[in-house]
Amino acid sequence: MPQSSDRKYRKKLLLVGGVSGVVLSVLLVLASGHMITLTNTDTFCITCHSMKPFRKAWLASAHGGNNPQGVVAQCVDCHLPHGTLVEYVSAKAYTGARDIIMNMIIDPYTYDWSERRKFREEYTYESSCKKCHANLLSPKMGLKAILAHREYLREENKLKCVKCHEHVGHKDMMFYVNQYFNRDS
Repeated sequence: MPQSSDRKYRKKLLLVGGVSGVVLSVLLVLASGHMITLTNTDTFCITCHSMKPFRKAWLASAHGGNNPQGVVAQCVDCHLPHGTLVEYVSAKAYTGARDIIMNMIIDPYTYDWSERRKFREEYTYESSCKKCHANLLSPKMGLKAILAHREYLREENKLKCVKCHEHVGHKDMMFYVNQYFNRDS
């Protein structure tokens, strides 16, 4: 008889453990999805004090909704890769952790934001640009744009969008940075 009750106890324990595991997994997935959604907006990004002038510059740009269609590209639409979910979440976690640490280390009032712009190709992803701008040879663009994009599309050139489109996501960025951090131009 003792073996029978021991077996029942183990079955019950296994059932409770299994159900608890499933419930916890579902909660974790839902919480992760909610956290990703919460952290995908400019409102979240400006919780870091140093990002406020970049939001102003973004709002003044075509990507901040200042365009005839009113289309808005959020920070993550340009500053995170658009590959697999694993790639996206990994980059989001790494970038978030790095940004939090940097915001504790640097003094945004003395940091050389202008110098940082030289590294824009590292934190603006090609997959992001191509997600919205797939037709780079559209006749609506005009001859100058078509010729430039033909050069871009030649793989041996290894060009990145922000090489030519330097100010695309943050119009007059240094104006807003200097204004916010009380600097002379």
